[in-house]
Amino acid sequence: MRSCGLVLVAGAVLLAATHSLASPPPSRSQVDTNVYEKTVGAAVEYLRLKGQSDDGSYSSYAGTGVTSLVTAALLRHGRTPQDPQVARSLDYLRQLVQPDGGIYQPGTLYRNYETCLAILCFSEANVDGRCDRLIERADAFVKGLQWDEDEGKDPSDLAFGGGGYGKHKRPDLSNTGFLIDALRAAGNGADSDAVQRALIFISRCQNLETEHNTTPFAVKNPDGGFYYTPAAGGSSQAGETADGGLRSYGSMTYAGLKSMLYAGVGPDDPRVKAAIEWIRKHYDLNTNPGMSDAGLYYYYHLFAKALDATSHDVLFDEHGRAHDWRAELVAELSKRQQPDGSWTNENARWLEGDPNLVTGYALLALAYCKPHAQE
Repeated sequence: MRSCGLVLVAGAVLLAATHSLASPPPSRSQVDTNVYEKTVGAAVEYLRLKGQSDDGSYSSYAGTGVTSLVTAALLRHGRTPQDPQVARSLDYLRQLVQPDGGIYQPGTLYRNYETCLAILCFSEANVDGRCDRLIERADAFVKGLQWDEDEGKDPSDLAFGGGGYGKHKRPDLSNTGFLIDALRAAGNGADSDAVQRALIFISRCQNLETEHNTTPFAVKNPDGGFYYTPAAGGSSQAGETADGGLRSYGSMTYAGLKSMLYAGVGPDDPRVKAAIEWIRKHYDLNTNPGMSDAGLYYYYHLFAKALDATSHDVLFDEHGRAHDWRAELVAELSKRQQPDGSWTNENARWLEGDPNLVTGYALLALAYCKPHAQE
């Protein structure tokens, strides 16, 4: 994906030259190593001392997802599968491997979400191949949940290719984004059938009319951003426009961009260009654009993952200002960190009042911001 970053920077530099506010961009990200290490270290200590339960789980009342997410974050920050804290969590998750290959709490309505996060976790821990069979079976399970011909959906159906929560009986971009991540972690290439099916759904979540998206929503709010789902009548967590269009918002736009890049969509594709243009217009680390502080840390995680996928260090906003996004995100997260090393969102929507979940999101975001000396 390095070519995507080169196109972005080249185009942005041309734009920046026309604005007096533009400053020369750094040649590489200038993350403050001391701030980074202090922030990460305090978060890891919080999770060790206060976050983990005796059985190895984190916030098990919310299912297995938080445990998988936090453990994946710890592994990405250098902990090994043999580390006692990590090993307890992996043992906890192994006990929840189901006969169908899924990894979830019995009775949950979130089998796709929980299993996808578990795949991400075990793929980080799979340094010696001992998790191969577990991941293979979980991969087959989430593919079986994907909305496709097995559910009576053909490619013309707006639900086709997506993943979702069981309770809503329709797919959404958040779950489909996790599905793309899990498929990739399990070894599926961008050209795999499951990934390309997911791309069909993802393209229809964008406010952009193309050959890939002829939904009625695309022409009502053609700003290039993404919303939650076009299925079952369509829905955006950011609400609707006056004429029934679905409003784009930050977390879903970054999820859409990241997922398209992972699915092999190139930098010159109109879908990628439109998404990047929306991001340039709405670059923000104070809010989840379009959602205020709702889902803010989920947004930070997707912000980092998507911009890392573009392989460039600098993003220019619509005014031509250069943003060293990694350095800015590290500074923002450091500022928001609690004295005990955790993070929490005063807006508790989507479980962001839970410090384990939010600290996991923050650590995952920081994993994409490592100072160059640590890479």
